[in-house]
Amino acid sequence: MAESSPRKKVVITGANGHLGQRMLQTWRDSFDLVALVRSEGAMAQLTNATGQGVTVAVVDYADADTLRPFLDQADCLVHLSGIIKQSARNTFTQAHEDTARAVAAAAAGSGLQGIIYLSILGAELHSDNDCLLSKARAEAILMAAEPPCTVLQVPMVLGEGDFASLALSRKAARRWCFEFNAESYEQPVYAGDLVVVVQAHIEQGCHRQRQQLAGPEALTRRALIQRAAAVLGNSPHVISLPVSLGYFIAAIFEMISSAPPVTRAMLGVLNHDDHLDVPDDQTDLTDLDTMLRRVISP
Repeated sequence: MAESSPRKKVVITGANGHLGQRMLQTWRDSFDLVALVRSEGAMAQLTNATGQGVTVAVVDYADADTLRPFLDQADCLVHLSGIIKQSARNTFTQAHEDTARAVAAAAAGSGLQGIIYLSILGAELHSDNDCLLSKARAEAILMAAEPPCTVLQVPMVLGEGDFASLALSRKAARRWCFEFNAESYEQPVYAGDLVVVVQAHIEQGCHRQRQQLAGPEALTRRALIQRAAAVLGNSPHVISLPVSLGYFIAAIFEMISSAPPVTRAMLGVLNHDDHLDVPDDQTDLTDLDTMLRRVISP
């Protein structure tokens, strides 16, 4: 009888986020998992949430020396660390490029077989959006790293209980909903599908490539809110406001606050038009209405 292949060891940065926790819960029977977080509080919270079978550790994502011991014995790193709103304490450069450099340095000469980096649809080196430009620079750093890196660019990700789903639920429950540029396109992908796609890359082995993954249906933000509202039996009036007004308000917040609730870069990411053709090998993705029934909360 042939011996079964040893379980792969997978390290996840940013493992305390909604997507990271979903990966830990889904993969615990398939991989040996190491969850990396940035604080003792996050470690305690994640340890309580995952229970036994998952190793949780505190590291500095921008410090190659603290990352290296965890990558030396790992097969794959899933790098989820990233932000869409920077602050004085955590800039886009620090969150994206500095961590990418540390990962590349820690991975060099290790036994790591591959890296999977979760990026944002619209991240390009010619982008005039600070967040998207920074993500593209991080992509370039990791694509040049010694182990091959698979970059997955994704749009809005919707999963049960995550921030994007809760925000959409609040909008869907209103009678009147005011939205900046309600005619821009969204193409949300279900978090469960994204976890399955990442798992397939881990099992098949990483390649030096960039892949765009979006849900099976693109629609305007107005239509998305109305489709979500239908799950609640509601029919809101969606009023589109000029995005220029949003940028003006965000600029004021940035001038008067060290921690503005919204920034121009953040608004630019959210306002990005997402409209991709779905390849034949992604036709089994969860359809939009099923996705919304799963994630929309009254």
